[in-house]
Amino acid sequence: MKSTSLSLIAGAVALAAVTGFAALTAPGDGDTAEAKTAARLPVERSSLLCPAPGLSELAETTYTSFTPAGGGSGGEAGTAELQKATATTADGEKKDEKGKKKDDKGGKKADPGKPVVSLKEPGKPATAEESGADTPALVGTATGRLAPGWTTQQTTMVEAGSARGLLGVSCTVPDTDFWFPAASTAKSREDYVHLTNPDDTAAVADIELYGPDGSLKSDVGEGITVPARSSVPVLISTLTSEVTEDVTVHVTTRTGRVGAVIRTADEKTGSDWLAASTTPTGTLVLPGIPADATSVRLVAFAPGDADADLTVKLMGKTGSFSPVGQDQLHVKSRMTAGVDLKDITKGEAGSLLLTPAKGKKDTPVVAALRVVRGTGDKQEVGYIPATGPVGARATVADNRDKGSVLSLAAPGATATVKVTASAGSGGGEQTVKKYTVKGGTTLAVTPPVPSGLKGGYALTVETESGGPVHASRTLTVTQGGIQMFTVQTLSDDNGTVEVPAAEQDLSVLDD
Repeated sequence: MKSTSLSLIAGAVALAAVTGFAALTAPGDGDTAEAKTAARLPVERSSLLCPAPGLSELAETTYTSFTPAGGGSGGEAGTAELQKATATTADGEKKDEKGKKKDDKGGKKADPGKPVVSLKEPGKPATAEESGADTPALVGTATGRLAPGWTTQQTTMVEAGSARGLLGVSCTVPDTDFWFPAASTAKSREDYVHLTNPDDTAAVADIELYGPDGSLKSDVGEGITVPARSSVPVLISTLTSEVTEDVTVHVTTRTGRVGAVIRTADEKTGSDWLAASTTPTGTLVLPGIPADATSVRLVAFAPGDADADLTVKLMGKTGSFSPVGQDQLHVKSRMTAGVDLKDITKGEAGSLLLTPAKGKKDTPVVAALRVVRGTGDKQEVGYIPATGPVGARATVADNRDKGSVLSLAAPGATATVKVTASAGSGGGEQTVKKYTVKGGTTLAVTPPVPSGLKGGYALTVETESGGPVHASRTLTVTQGGIQMFTVQTLSDDNGTVEVPAAEQDLSVLDD
């Protein structure tokens, strides 16, 4: 084998560590070496996108960036920074941070400027704060030892007004396909799809809307240009003339990739972010319905050509049960189905499990929950999308000394997880605790707090044994007598990738 072959193999291994590419063929004298999995190695680069949080002049936003300790490859620490993106209109017209139009005739790239938040070391969170309605979206990259498991939480408090609430979102990984059940074009709602492009070339996105009767007619949702390193908000109600309570939003890209998330606002229940549902699948888990939920609405969608018949179960503290009269849900192909589960938790925290009905096909679906706490003028809304298991490791940042609840759901076999509370952003030492989650139940706990905590901290969940575990974190801040809250789901951080080994020991081959 020639030395050029060795170089190609080395390059492929490096690519796998960055992108997850795990197929390797080595050119040789007319034969091909099949890949063999040698090990899982830490990723060397990660990207995150945070939507523009500005809702009003009263908005106060906290960013908490974190990478778990011990996940790196042992090389240089690298960097993990989030910088301001350029705000644009839905037609691609650029604006400055005050919302004024920018003259971009010179064709010069915008100066990214100083990072809004910069992480210095694994195991210790970094925080930053922004205020007002003009705070832009953020785009960021982590490299080296800061890349594996890098996460950032964006939390915004708006004390009053139509956009009031505690709005939280885990900043998203760029992708090309997103599903959002539980959006709406109702007159009381104002829902925006936020599209953020991390790359140096423009992306082109399409937004499709589906209601209870199928596709909602829209021409303006096609071919939306998202300029390089920019963010575009799109008001859903401007994409269609049809008014309906339950809408499923499908975001795809023709070129490039984006981060996508929906900011919802309701006149009575306030605002929060709706994150994308997990990839369409036949069995879904929606973890962490608060014990005191006063209203829970399930919205589901079957994107394929077949209808879905689902069994609905609540996994509670001691076991699973199907709510009377609401144990089955029929979802017609390409039609959004919504069902009011009311106060299904009855004072006990739980998680929703959707499985194919007995004797029915395993049909892929997506789903999300709209959860309301409180009554009258003290209502507050949050969203729980279906999420995958925590897998090897998952993290949620921006936990405080009070107000966090960690929900762990085991839909199959009993499982044991390790929960690490990181050092605080301003000081303190990490704390570790293990939990056993019985099969078919939800364990809702007040998570461990770092000793000597100063500032905020991160929670990292690792599966040690047993079946899969799905998790979410509810953060509650009481403001003006209202229990403002937000729920973030945790899914595998994909901090490692499989890197294949060559068929032979390359060290003994001749040049």
